[in-house]
Amino acid sequence: MKRARSTTAVKAGPVHGRLRNEVRIIGGAWRSRRIPFPDAQGLRPTPDRIRETLFNWLGQDLNGFRCLDLYAGSGALGFEALSRGAIRVIFVDSNAAVVRALEENASRLQVSQAGIVRADALEFLRRNARGTPERFDLIFLDPPFDAGVPAEVMAFLPAQLAPGGRIYLESGRAPDWPAPWHIEKSGRAGQVYYQLLRLESE
Repeated sequence: MKRARSTTAVKAGPVHGRLRNEVRIIGGAWRSRRIPFPDAQGLRPTPDRIRETLFNWLGQDLNGFRCLDLYAGSGALGFEALSRGAIRVIFVDSNAAVVRALEENASRLQVSQAGIVRADALEFLRRNARGTPERFDLIFLDPPFDAGVPAEVMAFLPAQLAPGGRIYLESGRAPDWPAPWHIEKSGRAGQVYYQLLRLESE
């Protein structure tokens, strides 16, 4: 989630005279590897304890999952999914510096299953909806803290979920999503609400 707060997941240190931000992958093949991310307004990754809870909910092993990290930021959620066996993750972000860092981290980790797209969330979903959309087992929604998820974005998601697919959502407020969404799991850490959603019909 892109928000200004402190977390043990982030480490800052000098690199060529600048501050370097890093996030630690907490499980899977790349456990304890650190990936850097650039300074961008309000950008902070999902902290360790929330990611740990999420992947406990999901069962740790994401073997075979196809994922979409729609507001990618640091890429912490998407790279965590790849570390745990996901076969494809598409990272979407509109910030050029963030996209470059995602590409560099994918190269550093020698990831061939990552697709990295510079676009805003709605633009990407509209494009993906054309023809036969790519469908995802898990969609991460971690928008800027005060922005929330636009209703138009949520409206595109049912057709882009695979059967049995779920959505992970972080927010600065407690969303009460109407049909067709059902809250399967939920938690709160300070001012951060996080939820696992699925379609009511499944």
